[in-house]
Amino acid sequence: MSAIGQQLLPQLVAQGHQVTASTRNPAKAARLRELGAEPVVVDGLDAMAVGEAVARAEPEAVVHQMTSLAGGSDLRHFDRMFAVTNQLRTQGTDHLLAAAAAAGVRRFIAQSYTGWPNIREGGPVKTEDDPLDPHPPAAQRQSLAAIRHLERVVPAAAPMQGIVLRYGSFYGPGASEAFVDLVRKRRLPVIGDGAGVWSFLHIRDAAAATGRRAGARRAGRLQRGGRRASQGRGMAAVPGAGGRRRSRPAGYRCGSVGWPPGRWRSPR
Repeated sequence: MSAIGQQLLPQLVAQGHQVTASTRNPAKAARLRELGAEPVVVDGLDAMAVGEAVARAEPEAVVHQMTSLAGGSDLRHFDRMFAVTNQLRTQGTDHLLAAAAAAGVRRFIAQSYTGWPNIREGGPVKTEDDPLDPHPPAAQRQSLAAIRHLERVVPAAAPMQGIVLRYGSFYGPGASEAFVDLVRKRRLPVIGDGAGVWSFLHIRDAAAATGRRAGARRAGRLQRGGRRASQGRGMAAVPGAGGRRRSRPAGYRCGSVGWPPGRWRSPR
């Protein structure tokens, strides 16, 4: 299960939601049940299976967190590393949207990302009004195209309320070990003078912001300490494979969720 799924499911259950959670791996079904969800084994790229799973769950909201990033990091071959995730963000999103529409789902929340996809000009702090990079590096073109697709089709999924959350880079339990390992092994690339800016987001805060959107009555800005989520039925599609916590989620319908950026440099 993905790192955010580990955090998100207990929060949704604690808010009173009845949660159906998906996984590709039958061996992970028991863990989903331990977290309070009803597990369903389904391949996110199988349109028929996705449709059947959503129809059985009868959810009011769908949370799309499907990724496939458990195989380790290969920053030299970025699109290759994200190949299955890119499929889940394109074909998988389309399958899940179609299934949600057929089931009468009212709200659809999808995971996106802010950081490297942003345009590489202007100031270091980007908002939702700043465009994505029109000329991404060759090794990231397919990954950015997949993000563009997801961010285009989800908000356009009327009459469903489509919400895209752009997360910063995760840190926290189960989320940052691979990144820290790259730094320790001096394998994190230093680009230019090493003064690049990253936006980091604690995994629990990402889950909390997502949970608020799942229960929100209408699209709107995410504010710390916002309205308590309403109760209902939901389906979380979450198949997939330290430091002090600082929280300040902010964003909207196609909005960013993160903390003002800090500077990171790979050790020499």
